[in-house]
Amino acid sequence: MAALLDLAPTPFEADAAYTAFAGWAEGRGLPLYPAQDEALIEIVSGGNVILSTPTGTGKSLVAIAAHFTALSQGKRTFYTAPIKALVSEKFFALVDIFGAANVGMVTGDSSVNPDAPIICCTAEILANIALRRGADAEVDQVVMDEFHFYADPDRGWAWQVPLLTLPRVQFILMSATLGDMKPIADDLTQRTGRETALITGVDRPVPLHYSYVMTPVHETVEELLGTGQSPIYIVHFSQAAALERAQAMTSIKVISREQRDEIAEAIGGFRFTTRFGQTLSRLIRSGIGVHHAGMLPKYRRLVEQLAQRGLLRVICGTDTLGVGINVPIRTVLLTALTKYDGTRMRQLSAREFHQIAGRAGRAGYDTAGTVVAEAPDHEAENARLVAKAGDDPKKVRKIVRKRAPEGFVSWGQPSFERLIAAEPELLTSHMQVSHSMILNVIARGGDAFANIRDLIFESHETWLGKLALARQALAIYRTLRAAGVVEQVTVPVMALYDGELVETFEERVEIRLTVDLQPNFALN
Repeated sequence: MAALLDLAPTPFEADAAYTAFAGWAEGRGLPLYPAQDEALIEIVSGGNVILSTPTGTGKSLVAIAAHFTALSQGKRTFYTAPIKALVSEKFFALVDIFGAANVGMVTGDSSVNPDAPIICCTAEILANIALRRGADAEVDQVVMDEFHFYADPDRGWAWQVPLLTLPRVQFILMSATLGDMKPIADDLTQRTGRETALITGVDRPVPLHYSYVMTPVHETVEELLGTGQSPIYIVHFSQAAALERAQAMTSIKVISREQRDEIAEAIGGFRFTTRFGQTLSRLIRSGIGVHHAGMLPKYRRLVEQLAQRGLLRVICGTDTLGVGINVPIRTVLLTALTKYDGTRMRQLSAREFHQIAGRAGRAGYDTAGTVVAEAPDHEAENARLVAKAGDDPKKVRKIVRKRAPEGFVSWGQPSFERLIAAEPELLTSHMQVSHSMILNVIARGGDAFANIRDLIFESHETWLGKLALARQALAIYRTLRAAGVVEQVTVPVMALYDGELVETFEERVEIRLTVDLQPNFALN
């Protein structure tokens, strides 16, 4: 079959690009769903696209279509994701399709082929480029995956900055859980001059079945394994809890002797060089994987490869599952419906729940996915005691019910049902200013005061929020000036006279850096 780029129309023509990509996808056994077809039409026509469709509806194929469209026109396209693991995964996938010469990767840790026409990077990398270069950035198209991170209190600024500072770019914003995006769509159309298509309301190709259980996790897993509901991803909200659970799972029989041999053959000569690696080796030889963002990339990639081959029946991980990692899962088992968000313990939001639950069910493999939520330990224990008492009212009355620990944020079946029915919350702006952001804007040159003012007052914050950011930016500037990192100089105003720039008698204040910043400078 012809390589995708060999099908690029020369010169570029929208209908020809549409036909070429749709034919290529169908030739790979991936005929376009209606939502994908609509997105492709908008992309080749030059419009922005906001794609909010469930997991398993082919958003990755839409991203490939966008990159193909950009490269067909000799343009430069960026793919952004929230975590390095997903950036790396997409990098390798795009190399397979477009060739190593056409794809690069830039993260805070490393840089591979950074001048390539397709760049895979974290959202912060693109945001810092946008701050540093503004409208002059060598960026023609941006595909922002997992765009619901726009609402993240700590990192959301990085998803917003490119929207504010790259007015000539074509944007493709994607997530399974965006909620009402009309305000952002309208703002994007106004800034870029491109129509913005909202593509939503698509049914899942693999429906989900939900259940709430009172059994301990190991019993639940045994039941799911016995009824053919694997692979099972057991969700935890800390890396330590995920590893602890994986080690506890070795007490049950997960795989057969033949499957152990198959795993050993698949591992081959892979070197487990750390203490964690040796623990992981024992676990995966028992058919149990561990997956979280804190693992070395080589271990995480091994788990993903074994999972993709169907060799791991149980994977214990964190809620990074909800960030688009390509681990095929039939059943998602939630050990809790609460998490610590860095400030307090709270119940999951509707968006967080649907991001995780939506990973259940493998398109093309499963007719349905399963989402199971565990009851809190005290609730499960009380249910066990009631069941043990049977129909004897005297025994039921004598039961000493276990209480939740003091300060415990609980949940129950009503919480689970509420989350299932709830729509994702409206995305809320969390714009920030920081020393790194201010320095990058100053490094752009030109009128730094005006550029910082525009960044703040054209953001999606409320008016009071904008005023607070302006005060914060001024305080940061004063700190930088006092430290001698920036200086304020008076320069003549330039004007065009007879086709040449000449100095006038007027003067203006210009802010300059007194130090050189590295190309990908960031403190965040």
